[in-house]
This record gives sequence, C-alpha cells and structure tokens, in this order.
Amino acid sequence: MEMLDGTIVTTASPQIGRSLHAPATEVGLVVTAYLLTLAVLIPLSGWLTRRFGNRVIFLTAIALFTFASVGCAVSVSLGMLVGMRVLQGAGGAMMVPVGRTMVLSPAAKQDILRLTSYVVWPGLLAPVIAPLAGGLITTYATWHWMFLINVPLGVAAFAVAWRLVTSAPRADGTAPPPLDWAGVGLTCAGLGGLTYAAHLVSLPSPPVAQTVAFAVVSAALLAGAVAHLRRAAHPLLNLRTLRVRTFRVSQLGGTMYFFVVGALPFLLPLMFQVEFGWSPVKSGALTAFVFAGNVGIKPATTPLINRFGFRPLLISSTLGTAVIVAAFGFTTASTPVAVIAALALASGVTRSVGFTVYSTVGLADMVPELMRDANTLAATSMQLGAGLAIAGAAVALRVGDGFTGGGQAAYTVAFCLLAAVAGGCAVEALRLDPAAGNAARRLRSAAVPPAPAASGSSSGLSGQAG
Repeated sequence: MEMLDGTIVTTASPQIGRSLHAPATEVGLVVTAYLLTLAVLIPLSGWLTRRFGNRVIFLTAIALFTFASVGCAVSVSLGMLVGMRVLQGAGGAMMVPVGRTMVLSPAAKQDILRLTSYVVWPGLLAPVIAPLAGGLITTYATWHWMFLINVPLGVAAFAVAWRLVTSAPRADGTAPPPLDWAGVGLTCAGLGGLTYAAHLVSLPSPPVAQTVAFAVVSAALLAGAVAHLRRAAHPLLNLRTLRVRTFRVSQLGGTMYFFVVGALPFLLPLMFQVEFGWSPVKSGALTAFVFAGNVGIKPATTPLINRFGFRPLLISSTLGTAVIVAAFGFTTASTPVAVIAALALASGVTRSVGFTVYSTVGLADMVPELMRDANTLAATSMQLGAGLAIAGAAVALRVGDGFTGGGQAAYTVAFCLLAAVAGGCAVEALRLDPAAGNAARRLRSAAVPPAPAASGSSSGLSGQAG
C-alpha cells in the first residue's frame, strides 16, 4: 500500500485536476506531499518503536494509512486531498520500516536471506503494477478508486496484525533513550527540503532561484545532521552502523540502484504513451512484464546467492540493469512488441536479484544490537533514492531535450544517463569483499570465512559480524 500510493497517482493527475478544478501543475503536490512526509518521518520510526512498542506503532500506522485513504477518496478540493496525503505519508513512514524491523531484527543470520526475499516483494511489485493499475482505473473508473482499493487491504492487514503482533519488553529492561530533537530538526528538515527541491526540478518550468535555495539549504542542513549524528550519544539515525563496511557499500550503491529502479516505471510508460502513442492500458501491460521477470527469477534467487555469493550476483545484476536500461532508449514505435516485452522481462530478473542482494547483504554482516538502527537507516536511504527517482527521470529527459531537440532521441539520452548510474552501482559492487554476506548464506562448505564486519580500529565491531 505504501509504495503503490507513491506512484499510482501520477497516471490520474489530469483526471484529478479536472475533478477538483485545479491546474495540472498543482496536482503534482499530491505526489510531492506524500513523498515529502515519508522522507521526513521515516527516520523517526526507530525511536517511536523503542518508545511505544512495535504493536502500538504498527497498528496505528495501518489504521492511519487506511483512514487517510478514505479521506483522499472523499476529498472535494486539492487542499483537502494534499492534507490527506500527508496523513497517508505519516502512516506509511511508520508502517514499512517497523514491519521490516519486526521481521528481521530477531532473525538468525541464516534466515535473513530467506526472509528478505519475502520482504522485498512490495518494493518490486508496486512500481511495476502502478502504471497498469492506474491505467485501468483511469480508463474504466474514477480516480477515487486509486485510494479506495487500500481499504480492504488495510482492514485485512489490521486484523492480522492485531492477532500476530506483540510488543515484547526491552531485552535489557532499560527505558528507551531520549528523543534526539536536534537530529530530528536537522535530518527531517534536510530530507524534506531535498525532496521538495527534487519536486521543483521535475516541473516543466522550474523556478531556478527557489530550487537552488532549497537545494543549498537542504545540503547545509544534511551536512549539519551528519556532523551532529556522529557525535550524539543517542542519535536519531545511528551512523555508527556505517562502520560495517558491507553495510556502508550496500547503502551507497543501493540508493543509486533504487533511484534507477524507481525512475524506470515512470519513464517507460511516458515514452510508450507520448512517443509510441499507446493507450495507458497497453503501456501498463507492457510495463507489467517487469513483474513477470520478478516472479520468474524469485524461486531461484536464494539458491543462486547460496551458490555464487552476494558479490558476483550483485555485479551481474547491476551490469545487466545498465545494459537493459540503455537498450530501452533505442526502442521505437516500430520495435516489435515481443522485443520490448522481452527487455521488460529481463529487466524484472535483474531488478529482483539486485533488490534482494542490496536488501540483505548489509544486514547479514550487522551485529544484532545494531540491527534496528541499520533497518531505520536502510529504509531512509531507500526512500531517498525512490523519492528522487521521478525528479531524476524528469531531469534526464530535460537534458535529452536540450541535446537533441526533443522526440525519441531525448528518451535515448535519458535512458543512457540512467544506465550510467546503474553502471556506477556495478563499480560500487566491486568494492565489496568477496566473502561479504557469507553469514547469511547456507554454504556447502564451512571453509569460506565470513566477511570482516568493519574497517578501522576505533569501531569496536571488527570480528563480531560473523
């Protein structure tokens, strides 16, 4: 629900604008308000669970998200819809990171890979089915149903969570640490400002002075946040988790990879509809072949990682993504549909493998006492990559327009730029230790040692991760 609602609305923007008597440029706030709230509040999720417990926060998040979905559907003005989207973002910011933490924090190292293969499904599924679902809803129903479909899902999730989720007492019996108010102000304001600057960049005619101001101020706030978080006794985001080399490398490469993965479902339907002249339903159906690739490779993902290791699969999946994304840029309206479907299918395969590796390898070498902090930081970086994806795709397309004058050639440049980012992920993957993540693999031989957990003598973590 959280990831689907981040992208599905873009398909219905014209319909929402006509219904609420709002200009198309202002309807973009419906997406921005949601992504902005996610970026601002996700870092708070770790402290909230320490303070109030998993059960209270998770159930509250589901209820809030479901209630806000109904509020979105009954909105009679753009202002009301944006307000309800802020409430949705608040629910989603607690729902997903807390769910990941509940599943992965108590897990044994050997179970993390198997569990992660289930946890990453929403991230793989939502961006792919959003264009098809949005196309079907806008073609055969009204935009209100984009939000109402969350109601039965939310009710079912709440009922199951009420039965299954418990709030265990803190293992050490101590009170939760105090809230890092300085970290909240610096981190949340910086991430929020950066997300809003990305929204301004994605506009057809971005206000240059305002965009630069938001970008500069946000960068300064985030720089201050990093300096504060490194010194604070109880930081909002524990940057000490980055002392684990595997986790550090996976977060940098993973953020870039989520950026590419998030931009593709936006850029592909746009090219299909604007340049190829396809209907939203046909465009969404072809994009959905990515999901078929995800499904097809999923049963083999864990055996492949156990057989070959994280590093080789990550290098091959990121390189494969780079090649396929570049190939999309050279398709035209005359390209056989079967060829485009095959590229989408192969893209789904590489996305599934890459997503699973990035979501697992860093946590596999993390010491148990830092697992909750690592999950919160990973969720924040993932949201940062996804939140900047649409703006990045828009900028890449604008660069293509500037070099080529528009048309299909502009999409070629845009896809090649995204492919270059995916290639950078492959370069980053080369920095991984060959034994990275071995603690989470089921090795046939015990002769392969676990990867070193940290670098630097001051971390105090070396030798513990295995």
